[in-house]
Amino acid sequence: MEESKRKEERLRGEVLFKGRLLCLERDVVRLPNGLESFREVVRHPGAVGIIALQDQHVLMVRQYRYAIAQETLEIPAGKLDPFESPEACAQRELREETGYRGTLEPISTFYTTPGFTDEVIHLFLAQDLVWDPLAPDDDEFIGVERIPWDEAVQKAQRNEFNDAKTILGILLVQGRSD
Repeated sequence: MEESKRKEERLRGEVLFKGRLLCLERDVVRLPNGLESFREVVRHPGAVGIIALQDQHVLMVRQYRYAIAQETLEIPAGKLDPFESPEACAQRELREETGYRGTLEPISTFYTTPGFTDEVIHLFLAQDLVWDPLAPDDDEFIGVERIPWDEAVQKAQRNEFNDAKTILGILLVQGRSD
């Protein structure tokens, strides 16, 4: 089926909630068959994730995630500020969360959950790390852990991380070296 025959047309919409991190909109759309329906969309500014390699280890952060009521072990990450490029955001987040800056290489860009949000994550590989810390955000309480690279790959393959960007980032970087 051609894309033009699947496309939905926005007729009108309203903002249901606008917060610091996201915006929730409800739109009325015309479906390809001519009927009208509703779409609820979470608008998000986008984010980055960084696979930071140092001496055959990956730097990861342990933090409490309120939305899932548990701690996670994941790659450093954070949301883009207004008008900030993904690369600048990745360097800033890496410095805030791990204390290091590095040489960045883009790895992937993907939508997290296109069924209801426009959030996009830009993944970067960081190497040649140099100590150059920035103060962490006031609302972040993070512990940095160095995980042997082979162990991180095995954990990703065994689904032992519960964070999708972490799993994807590690496996994409591993796939480049195979």
